[in-house]
Amino acid sequence: CCLIRIICVHYGTLVISAFQEWINNVHAGSFSCQGNHIKASSKLVAFNMEQAGKDFKVWSVVFFKQTERFTVYNFRPNLLPNLITDMDFSPFDEYLLATCSGDEMVKLWRLCDPELEQPSSPELTLHPGQGRLELVHFHPTSSGLLAVGAAKSPLIWDTSRQDAPLAVLEQHGDHLQSLSWKRDGSLLATSCKVRFDCCSCNIRTREVKLWDSRNLSSSISSASLGTSMMFCSQGDKAIDCFEVTSSEPFLSQVSHCLVDNSTRGVAMVPKVVLDVMSCEVMRVLQLTDSCIVPVSYQVPRKNSGQEFHEDLYPDTVGSTPAMSAEEWWQGGNKQVIASLPATSFNKILTYNVLQDPGHGCSTSSSPLSTPSSSADPSRSPSSTSGLSSGFLPSPSPSQSAKAIQSLLGPTSKFRHIQGAVMHRDTHITNIRGLNLTTPGECDGFCVNRQRMAVPLAISGGQIAVFERSQPGKLPDTALPTIQNSVNVVDFSWDPFDTHRLAVAGDDAKIRVWQVPEGGLKETLTEPELILQGHTEKIYSIKFHPLASGLLVSSSYDLTVRLWNLESGGEVKILTGHQDQVFGMAWSPDGKLLATVSKDGKVRIYDPRKSTAPVQEGPGPDGPRGARILWVCEGKYLLVSGFDSRSERQLCLYSADSLSSGAIASTQVDVSPSTLIPFYDPDTSVVILTGKGDTRVLIYEIVPEEPYFMDCSCFNSPEPHKGLAFLPKTECNVRDVEIAVGLMLTKATVEPVAFRVPRVKKEFFQDDVYTDTAEWWKPALTASAWLSGSNGQHKKISLKPKDMTPVSEAPKEAPVRKYMPSSFYLEEKTDEQKKEELLSAMVAKLGNMDDPLPQESFEGVDEDEWVSDK
Repeated sequence: CCLIRIICVHYGTLVISAFQEWINNVHAGSFSCQGNHIKASSKLVAFNMEQAGKDFKVWSVVFFKQTERFTVYNFRPNLLPNLITDMDFSPFDEYLLATCSGDEMVKLWRLCDPELEQPSSPELTLHPGQGRLELVHFHPTSSGLLAVGAAKSPLIWDTSRQDAPLAVLEQHGDHLQSLSWKRDGSLLATSCKVRFDCCSCNIRTREVKLWDSRNLSSSISSASLGTSMMFCSQGDKAIDCFEVTSSEPFLSQVSHCLVDNSTRGVAMVPKVVLDVMSCEVMRVLQLTDSCIVPVSYQVPRKNSGQEFHEDLYPDTVGSTPAMSAEEWWQGGNKQVIASLPATSFNKILTYNVLQDPGHGCSTSSSPLSTPSSSADPSRSPSSTSGLSSGFLPSPSPSQSAKAIQSLLGPTSKFRHIQGAVMHRDTHITNIRGLNLTTPGECDGFCVNRQRMAVPLAISGGQIAVFERSQPGKLPDTALPTIQNSVNVVDFSWDPFDTHRLAVAGDDAKIRVWQVPEGGLKETLTEPELILQGHTEKIYSIKFHPLASGLLVSSSYDLTVRLWNLESGGEVKILTGHQDQVFGMAWSPDGKLLATVSKDGKVRIYDPRKSTAPVQEGPGPDGPRGARILWVCEGKYLLVSGFDSRSERQLCLYSADSLSSGAIASTQVDVSPSTLIPFYDPDTSVVILTGKGDTRVLIYEIVPEEPYFMDCSCFNSPEPHKGLAFLPKTECNVRDVEIAVGLMLTKATVEPVAFRVPRVKKEFFQDDVYTDTAEWWKPALTASAWLSGSNGQHKKISLKPKDMTPVSEAPKEAPVRKYMPSSFYLEEKTDEQKKEELLSAMVAKLGNMDDPLPQESFEGVDEDEWVSDK
């Protein structure tokens, strides 16, 4: 769910805040005015508050995943202390708010995000001079056109002409109560106060009536809502929803939502923020005395959350005005172009009351200038993810889904990715003596296609090696290990040799071990090779992604060194770091090396050309740790680290301009462990988690706004000590797995599969599985690379021979499967329910007149019985 920002409007003051679900502490009250007291755009909500004072507070409540932060701001807008009687957001600019008040003025406000400085004065002020103003309503097709309700006369006003209204319509016999434009903007409907006296008591009968605009002599249908001593519905604890049809019964109630708090006003949220993947067709905001409650109406569907139901969302009006106010006044009748799937209300509705738990200031020279599209698809820091309940739908081949995507920006096809621990038969259990204190620069353990290496908390720096082909419970007795004789700080498998393991120790040496075929049968004490050169303890080691036998290491001596395992010696020393090196990463083409350091810098080296960095730029502010990797075909760098307040964050840098700093960043959460990233270049999905975390975060990285597209999280039942991933060939494409990892816990290693939910799994999902690189095969040798040669991996298809690509699947005609609302709403009597139950029981037991089976059995004659005598 996107982060929705709130503008609270009370006696002469605007209060800005932000919320995800409920808005609390609003202090709403009873108001003697005809307005709705609450209105909503796709970004903002405006509502009346019963509070006044000289200095007012503005607060921003931002949800960072599961963490709440409250930041307080203060400002005093230049408003007269009068009750705001009504307000309305422009349908073409979600940050343009019109208000009218008891001081006989209409004001237009160009609003901002809560964290930014708000305007101290309105962008435009109108003085109708018709007494107290009660109503204000924007035109549905024309920009800058307002309908304003004075005491007894409606006015039509062009905001570009501030001197006088376009028209003052006929005066009514009593006070105006409501205004409503026809959807095409051609007609304006008004209603005024009508009194009904019953039994000498001033009791108002509340009704909903439907009128045919071609014949206003009488209504064609009506529904009673009971009686109330109040003229308005303030104080009610119910929200009624009606279905309107063009044939009998014309008007029928389909929902009666009971709420806990008395209602002060209700506003409908624009359809752009509806969760279409959950079949949400309407959302209203209920203003109560102390909070604002979102109420969601959803159509029950079998595949809700997995499929886009096109029959629920025909095209609706867009957010670009069709004409100016002057063109409309001259007789224009242009319509707003449809651009967003909307909701068909002729369906059965179910309601669900949600449980309580950047966009900057836009500028314009005139109120008539509105943005071409008011929807901002950029990701909020708290999304999530939903904010788990996001409103961005997954891509769909339908034209309606494409219309959503064109309006809201790019959406991730991996948004609903699901992580699942595989069957227990694939687990390795009963791991004893696991080392839980590996340095922050170490991933905790490492894996390849055949085996995994796990550090043990046993003297001598011992590492256990487990074969993936031999899952099950480990014996209680001691296991053969690799003994390094010193504490282990980092270790890594050779990507091109599943038997070679490089281990860095705190004695500034790198030991290269060769694991025999079939795994360890006995303890290894003599390494195949020892690399010496660093003068202090090593931080981390990384193998080259293309050249075999090429290794890079970083150390406390503030150098980064390249090693050729073929010759067994050091070949390059890279300098320039002023403090500890947190992380290193080779570019996908193997030409460049990126580092992130505790000195707050991100650097890029070209090791074959220079020992000094070729680029340098500002890195994360926090000194607690960081990781770095290349994304988006090597054009960008992703850094996971901490900000100055020790909150975990992700930063994206352009590899061509590090000095410009991060082009995008997002706050994640608060946790002491560094996020360790895994990046899949085929899908551009990055999976992150920290040692000791229970949650695995997933994002899709794109080279344009919003850069970070939030996907579903995976939560493990207990804290994990590490998460390492297998080659793409280990994924089961028939289950649409895009990544398979091994999760190290306190005593087990458990495989975890990350799957994309798809309906047609019998087809090969070729939009998910592009040709993948054979990164487990070297492209060239270390000597060739050092001499200046370059190479690239070959690519292979993951499509099984017996599967057809989903792009070639036959197209199915859409089928609308729904019943009229009366089918679901029909209430059966107790007698009908009893009759149905008895009928079902009789049908199950069968006909009671049929003979029993034992009656057909043949017995024996009397003379055949033998006496015991």
